[in-house]
Amino acid sequence: MQKLNRRSFLKSTAILSSGLIVPAYLKSCQSPEDRYDVVIYGATSAGIIAAVKVAQMGLSCILVEPSNHIGGLTTAGLGATDLGYADAIGGMSRGFYQRLREYYKEESIWKYEEPKIVGANDTSWFFEPSAAMAVYQAMLQEHNIPLVINERLILGSNGVKKRGGSISSIITESGNVYEGKIFIDATYEGDLMAMAGVSYHVGREANAVYGETLNGIQKVRTHYHIIPGFVDPYVEPGNPRSGILPGVSGEDPGKDFEGDDKIQAYCFRMCLTDVEANKVPFEKPEGYEELEYELLFRNFEAGENRIPWLPHMMPNRKTDTNNRWGISTNKIGINYGYPNGNYAERASIIAEQEHYQKGLMWTLANHPRIPSEVRGEVSKWGLAMDEFTDNGHWPTNIYVREARRMVGEYVMTEQDCRRVKVSDQAIGMGSYTMDSHNVQRYITPMGCVQNEGNIEEGTGGPYIIPYGCILPKKNECDNLLVTCAVSSSHIAYGSIRMEPVFMILGQSAAIAAGMALETNTDLHDLPYPRLRERLMADGQRLELDTDQFPALPPDAEPPKERRRIGDEPVIENGCMVRP
Repeated sequence: MQKLNRRSFLKSTAILSSGLIVPAYLKSCQSPEDRYDVVIYGATSAGIIAAVKVAQMGLSCILVEPSNHIGGLTTAGLGATDLGYADAIGGMSRGFYQRLREYYKEESIWKYEEPKIVGANDTSWFFEPSAAMAVYQAMLQEHNIPLVINERLILGSNGVKKRGGSISSIITESGNVYEGKIFIDATYEGDLMAMAGVSYHVGREANAVYGETLNGIQKVRTHYHIIPGFVDPYVEPGNPRSGILPGVSGEDPGKDFEGDDKIQAYCFRMCLTDVEANKVPFEKPEGYEELEYELLFRNFEAGENRIPWLPHMMPNRKTDTNNRWGISTNKIGINYGYPNGNYAERASIIAEQEHYQKGLMWTLANHPRIPSEVRGEVSKWGLAMDEFTDNGHWPTNIYVREARRMVGEYVMTEQDCRRVKVSDQAIGMGSYTMDSHNVQRYITPMGCVQNEGNIEEGTGGPYIIPYGCILPKKNECDNLLVTCAVSSSHIAYGSIRMEPVFMILGQSAAIAAGMALETNTDLHDLPYPRLRERLMADGQRLELDTDQFPALPPDAEPPKERRRIGDEPVIENGCMVRP
């Protein structure tokens, strides 16, 4: 192994996915052979914000990205920002969306529709992937942030070097060594955290672990994005010996409220358009197999008549298209091995999801077993030709909705999101619905297919995210902050896991790191009143009005009108009907 030298630094930095040549703005940066004040692993939204904040404080940093893409999901198709309560978003996170609003004031940006005002007040929450990329690139250049791409941490004990309870350096597969005083893990996967020996959890905890109601297996409470009609799970309908259709598990789904090691499904957030001059029609992928979509066909034949997608409109007649209804862009169940998988295993999961989703779009637009009205609508759309131009117009990142979650100094739970518990050490606020996509697709006792795991329960307003959520336990690591794979339960993470919140946590982590270095104080021993002063001065929003947003006690029993097809039959005039 060797320390990062100037030649390998420039080589690994080469070109971002957008085509921007990064080394042009590195001339004023310190030598990469120096030890950095802060090493940030992961150029996600959180990582970029953290790096910019560190630079603004006059400290040295380097931003190390394992892929060739920066910006995480914000630049990979997730342009319909998951907000919750918009006023809870402050600081540099809000500043990012303010810059997007300014971006769209330039008339030359509007190539496929008339210029218009985007957003409300001073922000734009809806944007194209290329717009987010342009803003992030400008932020990096303005602050001369050293950035290296395609630098993957060695997964294993050799990837992180520690002295006692402190990380001294991280080592990448190329043999480069990045030394630092404080480290920030800004990856969705929590790779640096895990390789540093920090405790974490994968999967759903049982409700009993943290006294929750929405965690664990939820067959009864899962009422959105289910399969509304009777869909047979077997290759030959009615014949279990013929085999189970692709996409269905033959395993027992488990008992309600118990924990498991399964995670919510992933997908790609597609950027589509209906502008003919900018549209790339959906193509049948090589190796396409009709059997892969038999569930989809049977679902339509059982009475489904909705298009299984959610296309949020973005500027320039583009979309952020997400999963919707029972059988859609999420390929449920293929990602369980992703969080702890090696790079090859993760790549295989990503490739399987991409193949399935491309095949799904071609099927919806072209296959004769799809209702004609659905085909007619879907075929109007295609991939946006001017987005992801170096990746076949396909999104550069899969949507890692959940992977590892740290078990740190403070574990956020459902009670925090409902304000039943309110910490006195806020570093930011969240407010989005406690949202989990489906986790598994199983065979019900009635012998039909059903989904399980989708939970969408509102928080009733903003809530406090405490400092301890980004801190590992002190005896495990004392110079690491974690901004995305934060310490929380599965269902609490369903609310926290939004891009604006990751930016908030990236800024707060950077300020905490800066204060620790300035005062020669351990991260765990920072006096919170002083940290709070710095955060507030930097625009973070930490004040929670509990009179306006009182505690929202959990409703343990689902409303009576929530009926499911599959566990208990709903029959009218002798026929299976929708709930």
